[in-house]
Amino acid sequence: MTEHVVAPEPIEPLPEDWERGLVIAAHPDDVEYGAAAAIARWTGQGKTIVYCMVTSGEAGIDAMPPEQTGPLREKEEREAARVVGVDEVEFLGYPDGVVEYGLPLRRDLARVIRRHRPNIVITGNFRETFGGVMLNQADHIAVGRAVLDAARDAGNRWVFRELLDEGHEPWNKVRAIWAGGSPEARHGVDTTATFQLGVQSLEAHAGYLGALEGHPEPAEFLEGLARADGTRLGTRFATSFEVYPLMLF
Repeated sequence: MTEHVVAPEPIEPLPEDWERGLVIAAHPDDVEYGAAAAIARWTGQGKTIVYCMVTSGEAGIDAMPPEQTGPLREKEEREAARVVGVDEVEFLGYPDGVVEYGLPLRRDLARVIRRHRPNIVITGNFRETFGGVMLNQADHIAVGRAVLDAARDAGNRWVFRELLDEGHEPWNKVRAIWAGGSPEARHGVDTTATFQLGVQSLEAHAGYLGALEGHPEPAEFLEGLARADGTRLGTRFATSFEVYPLMLF
C-alpha cells in the first residue's frame, strides 16, 4: 500500500512596501527564534525597525538570581539586535513570568506605538500552543493579546487620554500586526539570504542558552524551522507569520 503524503499548505509572501516596523516581544531572545532573519532582510532594505521587550527575562536562568540575569539578558538582546541591523532596543521592565494582560500593559504598549509610529507591528505567537500539544508560555499570550488591542488604542485619542497629556498624538497608521511562529501562519518571507544573520543573532544569547540544559545548537534548531517554512513559501529558507490586518482600505 502506498502511503499518502499530504503536502504542507502553501503560504503567501508578505508585502514589503513599508518603511517602519516595531517589534514587541515578551522576553529577550523571543525574536531570535526565527523572526530575526526576517528583520535582517528588512533592515537590509533600508527599513527602520525598533525592538521593545516587555520584560528583561530575569526569571529565565534557574541558577542565576534575577538581579544578575536581567542585565545579562538585556546586554545579549542588544547585541542580538545589532547583528540584524536594529539600533534601538527598549525594555519596559514588567516582571518576567507573570505578565498580566490588562489596561496597564495596553496603555504602555499604546504609548510605545505612538512614539515610534510604525507601519507594521511584529510580535510572537500568542495562541495557546505552538501547534498540537506544545503549550505556549503565559507571557507570550498576554503580550500578544495586548499588542492587538494597543495597536488600535494607539489610534484612538479618547482611549488612554493621559497619553495626550504626555504629548503622544494618536497613530492610526498601523497596517497590520504580524505574529511570528504561529501555528496558523498563512504568510511568510524569504530568509535564504539572511538566515546566517538570524543564527548569529540567536548565538548572541550565549549566556542564556548555555544555562539551558540540552538546548540544541542554534544553527541546527533554526534550520529545521526555516526549511519547513521555506517549503511552504517555495524558497530554501523562510519565516512564517500570522497576519492581523488593521487597515482594510
